[in-house]
Amino acid sequence: MSDGAARNVIGAHSGSYLVYRALAVAAGTLDPVHIADLTDTSPVARIGPYPHWGDPNKIVSLDPYGHMVSEVFTKQLADGFNIRPTIAVTTARINLPEIKDAMSDARLKPDGNVLTANGDARVTKAAIEPVWYLPGIAERFGISETDLRRTLFEHSGGMYTELVTRSDLKIFLPPIGGLTVYCFGDVSAVQDPGKEIACRVHDECNGSDVFGSDICTCRPYLAHGIEVCIQTAQRGGVGLIIYNRKEGRALGEVTKFLVYNARKRQHGGDRAETYFERTECVAGVQDMRFQELMPDVLTWLGVKRIHRFVSMSDMKYDAITEQGIEICERISIPAGLIPKDANVEMDAKKAAGYFTNEPEPTAEQLKIAKGRGLDD
Repeated sequence: MSDGAARNVIGAHSGSYLVYRALAVAAGTLDPVHIADLTDTSPVARIGPYPHWGDPNKIVSLDPYGHMVSEVFTKQLADGFNIRPTIAVTTARINLPEIKDAMSDARLKPDGNVLTANGDARVTKAAIEPVWYLPGIAERFGISETDLRRTLFEHSGGMYTELVTRSDLKIFLPPIGGLTVYCFGDVSAVQDPGKEIACRVHDECNGSDVFGSDICTCRPYLAHGIEVCIQTAQRGGVGLIIYNRKEGRALGEVTKFLVYNARKRQHGGDRAETYFERTECVAGVQDMRFQELMPDVLTWLGVKRIHRFVSMSDMKYDAITEQGIEICERISIPAGLIPKDANVEMDAKKAAGYFTNEPEPTAEQLKIAKGRGLDD
């Protein structure tokens, strides 16, 4: 990246943090040609390589070898090439109040391995930066590579001229957030067809996930997914949480908060009938998460079958199954976990085709204001 003659991609490392890196160089605190010392940074768990990594149609939005830089590019690193990992794999313990609540209610029991007596859950986690193979991205969306390149160029303020001037460069490092994988149990067991796999694909919601906002079901559903993952790992299977940085359906938090205001102030109150309409009025579109790219991380891990899919989303389900991954069971959020103000969201999603074991709300029920007002 730092050597123009050796440069073989469009964009820059660090995803959405690339501007901070440039600022550090401008401020004189970072040497622009610094080469990372990767001693002792290798993955703590073995993931791949797998034969399907070589199929250009299987994985198009990440570099499957991004965690194996020291192993795959040993000669190039020795020759002084500045090659950086785009994936890092480590271990951690996570501790959530909801896990302790599940232990108190005897839904979870510590085993000393997956779950400790004080509520720590052991995980293997992988941070993944986006690496786009432009021909594959274009094919995934059914558009031409030329149209994709020109649109990316025009609608990023002309930031990346090489998108339209260097058709020979097929790899693009987009300035967007990546994702994190949290694996409960032995990550290598994902490849074992006899092992049960539970999975929740979760798109970031800072207000709920971190601060507990009750306007949506994001944190409760995430916590329930973690509980299911722990249970599965304790039975000898594997639990996967895929956490994507796609705040506000990838519309961003500013847009999301504007939509909240529009929902709460509209004539007739906050109701499911206009839930998606209010978003589209503000943003011009209901959703920009483009779940078509989401299954790539599951393919990277080697997932072929998900026994328990903790999600109601029809878009996520369709995207995963279209990539040849079987889903055996879909698990909706338990009714007791839905915050009162989130009933608007839940009714709207059920009516829009999200998976549920309950009756779909009627047209009359969708007209009832269930959300709080801004001053309540």
